[in-house]
Amino acid sequence: MEKTVQLKTMELFYAKDFAKLANNKAIQKNMRDVFPFPYKEKYAIDFIKKMTSSSNNNVFAIFYKGKLAGAIGLHRMDDINRFTAELGYWIGEPFWNKGIASVAVKKMIQYGFQNLDINRIFASTLETNIASQRVLLKNNFIFEGISRKSAYKDGVFLDEHRFSLLENER
Repeated sequence: MEKTVQLKTMELFYAKDFAKLANNKAIQKNMRDVFPFPYKEKYAIDFIKKMTSSSNNNVFAIFYKGKLAGAIGLHRMDDINRFTAELGYWIGEPFWNKGIASVAVKKMIQYGFQNLDINRIFASTLETNIASQRVLLKNNFIFEGISRKSAYKDGVFLDEHRFSLLENER
């Protein structure tokens, strides 16, 4: 499985396939509202340009058996949190339940701690995103707690579940 999942530098020529994969309400319902639905190619182009032009964002395309399967990134915090990065990722629905996210997260953790001068990676999931919570726990993230009704998504207040991993815990 390790060899069938690759993280590749985000490129503009992925935009069409990226948009096609991302244009899915089942994905968007677990993402922040800046991830729109419907998801158009223009949004993919803008996202890729923004992520590749900032040194605080380290975003990669996830490939599975040579096909674009999703995206993953570490977003560096600032000020007193400057040695911390937030992990975010999504997998296209045709690639669900294959262990791809777990392998991609494992590779991203390794990349982050080896290349970014950070000591902590954290991730937040909506209470309804059980699959993502499992991915994080499988990669040794520690459940830190719940921010009660802190997210407002699709007209409903939801809890956010926070997970973290320190460099010496991986």
